[in-house]
Amino acid sequence: MTDAIKQEDINAAVWAVCNTFRGTVDASIYKDYVLTMLFVKYISDVWRDHYRKYQEEYGDEPKLIQEMMKTERFNLPEGADFYSLYDERFQPGNGERIDKALHAIEEANIGKLRDVFQDISFNSTRLGEEAQKNELLGRLLEDFNRAELDLRPSRVGKLDVIGNAYEHLIKNFAAGSGKSAGEFYTPPEVSDLMAELVDPQSGDEICDPACGSGSLLMKCGQLIAKRTGSKKYALYGQESIGSTWALAKMNMFLHGEDNHRIEWGDTIRNPKLLTKTEGLRHFDIVVANPPFSLDKWGHGTAEDDAYGRFRRGIPPRTKGDYAFILHMIETLKPGSGRMAVVVPHGVLFRGAAEGRIRAKLVEENLIDAVIGLPEKLFYGTGIPAAILVLRKNKSDEKTLFIDASNDFVSGKNQNALGKDQLDKILKTYRERDPKGVEKYAALVTQADMAENDYNLNIPRYVDTFEEEAEIDLMAVRKDREKLKAELAALEVQMDGYLKELGYDA
Repeated sequence: MTDAIKQEDINAAVWAVCNTFRGTVDASIYKDYVLTMLFVKYISDVWRDHYRKYQEEYGDEPKLIQEMMKTERFNLPEGADFYSLYDERFQPGNGERIDKALHAIEEANIGKLRDVFQDISFNSTRLGEEAQKNELLGRLLEDFNRAELDLRPSRVGKLDVIGNAYEHLIKNFAAGSGKSAGEFYTPPEVSDLMAELVDPQSGDEICDPACGSGSLLMKCGQLIAKRTGSKKYALYGQESIGSTWALAKMNMFLHGEDNHRIEWGDTIRNPKLLTKTEGLRHFDIVVANPPFSLDKWGHGTAEDDAYGRFRRGIPPRTKGDYAFILHMIETLKPGSGRMAVVVPHGVLFRGAAEGRIRAKLVEENLIDAVIGLPEKLFYGTGIPAAILVLRKNKSDEKTLFIDASNDFVSGKNQNALGKDQLDKILKTYRERDPKGVEKYAALVTQADMAENDYNLNIPRYVDTFEEEAEIDLMAVRKDREKLKAELAALEVQMDGYLKELGYDA
């Protein structure tokens, strides 16, 4: 039966669930309810599937089966599963019952799910008054009980359809949620590109200090698994928004990424990924798509930072881009550390404090590549962005500049990077040709960057100017004389028509 399962069918089914809320509750609110219920439905289907398997194997031995079930990834207390909630969907109190079930699930799996459901309440008035709320939640339970959303392992096999469906929901919510989208989701092709740029290896420890829903972080791990067939890596992350942190936790589990540590808190003001001696933990790879030019990022306490992250300079009060960049640099392992970070273009050329920080990064030979991306790639903003690649142990003292801003697949509302565009960027990055690539890439020395006052604006180094064709003035004059003659003939013709109509002046 597994062969009949199609990812697009499950994706369509989970997206159709949202119809229950559309027109009644805003998507920014109902997304958390849909994503949480998908998680509950998944662990309930796994539990029920495995329970039936043990029944077939051991017969009617409830005590023995209960002992066997204690080894499950998630323990599911009696009455806290999806189907218990579904059976009572027509009774009053759906919101309260679901909240109690979530609390019971968290308590039974406290090591994995501590605080994951604390920012979500199905009994909230955000879903309307009691009668409306009860009806909405009853319909939500019915939607998830559809045959297409039977998520039992015996039905879906080892396909990653549940994790992919969760990603599908997150992507669609991001696409429609306006400016806030960039806070929790990086477009998949950009995540793919960043993962390839940092080249994760078996055994690597990988971190995203602004991890959002965790998609970018997982792409690095998935690349290792794809190459080696094993999951010999560890994922670390931190996210400041509680509801988004919960999304990341659930996302990890739905993708089978149990070897993770995702912390909830403000990375700049209160970094949580520390060593036993309370120093910053170091990683082989650090990747991030932090919020662009964050205002009120923690400037007031930066000068006294206990971790020395701002020894190269303190970023501007109203632009926190370099706060994240400097944090990431300080968490790189001295030998193997490499990082990729998405930034707005202002990071490349703004002066004052940012200019001084940028000069130090160049002088320390940390900047491996600057890659300009097309506009309208990221949800919630149409501005073009860039990727900075930094390394602790570079092979040369040059920086590669790539201008990929005009190379994309055009969409109605959103542009994308197709396979050809990704391959071209990666080929150029890996070959690092000293001669560069005409109108696309240039390998630049530290001296050249110093000459430009450490301005890293890509057009300063990659000449994309297209010469205009020479204008043949004699041909233009000839065309002009021809047009004048045609106009004179039309005037004579018009005068004739006017005379025939009796308008002779």
